Amino acid sequence: MNPTEKIISIKERARKNFSKGFNCAECVFEAVLEHADTHLPKEVLKVATGFGGGVGLFGDTCGAISGAVLAVSAVHGRSELPENEDRKAAMQAASRQLYGKPGLYRIFNQIPNKLKEKYGHTLCREIAAQWQDQWLCRDHALHCREIITDAAELAATLIYGNRDEIASEPFGSNVEKLKDLQEKCSLKG
Repeated sequence: MNPTEKIISIKERARKNFSKGFNCAECVFEAVLEHADTHLPKEVLKVATGFGGGVGLFGDTCGAISGAVLAVSAVHGRSELPENEDRKAAMQAASRQLYGKPGLYRIFNQIPNKLKEKYGHTLCREIAAQWQDQWLCRDHALHCREIITDAAELAATLIYGNRDEIASEPFGSNVEKLKDLQEKCSLKG
């Protein structure tokens, strides 16, 4: 399967997962575990369960967004920190991995920013506000299924795209208001 076919397969599987009873986070994460080479056992899916409904129905970050972050992390995440005898050099290397250009935070930052651009919010309680009194209704389920489908497609695109290009994209909205590594370094000294 070429990358385009893999992206389509992940998107379709995530969409179907919702009708099987997986929650929003599980839908996205399971689809990636099934189709991407994560080197993780399928049992790792259980780490996604608690993110459904914005973390145990609390309504914070949309579970589909969390599932996408978990999925992309399964492929692009760090499994260890850079090694260096010098503590300061090790800290700088670790910081460059995250904030640099390319940098891992640039990949993950795209997920909430792109989904917020489309749906107006990233919090489950805001995305689903109109269904607060009828949470389990069909319209809400259909809306969530669309978000799941979009989150899975985005995750798959980030997984199968050119990693260096994706990790060099400018930051979207972020808590540090960063654009590039130089700005972070000048802020942090």
